[in-house]
Amino acid sequence: MSEENNKDAFEDAKEGVENAAEKIEEGAKDAAKEIKEEWNQVTKAENKKMIAGILAIVIGSLGIHKFILGYTQEGILQIVITFVTCGLGGIIPLIEGIIYLTKSDEEFYETYQANKKGWF
Repeated sequence: MSEENNKDAFEDAKEGVENAAEKIEEGAKDAAKEIKEEWNQVTKAENKKMIAGILAIVIGSLGIHKFILGYTQEGILQIVITFVTCGLGGIIPLIEGIIYLTKSDEEFYETYQANKKGWF
């Protein structure tokens, strides 16, 4: 009987290890999925960073870079500032474009997309 008990104990232990391995595998897959989603967000931020930075430098007085980042009110305000100052307000987006392009991708994402900082 002791040999039969040993076999039962072995089978129980084996089943427990297999269940634990399955749970670990599921957890690893979930973690990999979350990491992939975060990475996709960061890489999308990089694309917005480049587009917003270049547009801010080239045609920033139209406020298009603000609209790309999702800042509708700031974009409209940039257009108004440009018209009221007869184009001198275009200096602001030039400075913003330089700031956008000099920030790291993570810093840009945190500042302008996650925390929604509208100006500088």
